[in-house]
Amino acid sequence: MKPRVLIVVESDPRTSGRPAEAIRVAAGIGTWKKVEILLYLRGPAILSLAEYSDDWIDEDNFGRYLPILRDLGQPVRVQQGAPEVFELGEALVPFEEISEARWAELAAQCHSVFRF
Repeated sequence: MKPRVLIVVESDPRTSGRPAEAIRVAAGIGTWKKVEILLYLRGPAILSLAEYSDDWIDEDNFGRYLPILRDLGQPVRVQQGAPEVFELGEALVPFEEISEARWAELAAQCHSVFRF
């Protein structure tokens, strides 16, 4: 079984470059296919999946690296019930809403957890 890495993003892509960097890192590590990458977005970070990201910091990273994550076959996990889910409109990649309890289970099953 491959090691699992969970990348948790809570920063707002409208005001921080951290979500774009997290997505770039997730795509880069995932393409090695030596580890299983799980990406979890909370709160305003969920907006990283929106179709339109023209005004966000490092907006090119979203269009360039989200398709790579999609091709890895894992949905992006997002915070269940977060208001930002309803603001998304059309998402660039498939996503799955998960509860706080499920998020804790995923974190416990991973070899490493990175927070952005």
